[in-house]
Amino acid sequence: MKVLVGFKNFIAKGNILDLAIAVIMGGAFGKIVTSMINDIIFPMIAALLGEADFRDLVWNIRQIGLDVNNEPVYAAMRYGNFIQVTVEFLIIAAFIYFFIVQLVKGQARKDRLAQAEKAKQEALEKANPKPVEVKEEVLLLQEIRDLLKKKSA
Repeated sequence: MKVLVGFKNFIAKGNILDLAIAVIMGGAFGKIVTSMINDIIFPMIAALLGEADFRDLVWNIRQIGLDVNNEPVYAAMRYGNFIQVTVEFLIIAAFIYFFIVQLVKGQARKDRLAQAEKAKQEALEKANPKPVEVKEEVLLLQEIRDLLKKKSA
């Protein structure tokens, strides 16, 4: 029973919930980035280079035999997939970098505006101090004091 209570407390901690939300959001963000790469960027690369998918690029180093259909079999270096994965990584890294930079800049801008507003508010308060409100009892005591001064003089 203690194990279940401990597990429940562990799961309910803020850090675990934040991590779970981050993983879910990261998965959704990954789908957006993958769609952008496959549906937007690689078609533009295909329009420029004539080919969007580099996975089939192969460098046949030398023939090492024949297959069952008497087709030559080569020792081949399949460098196309490496290029494809590298390009995808660079695009994802750039997309995330620019996205994060914009978030950080936006947060910094928001913080600067909040600080400027706070400084402006403080300057207004210093320039126009609020009149000190005197309680009714104090006013009454001051009147009594003044009357006593008049009577004694």
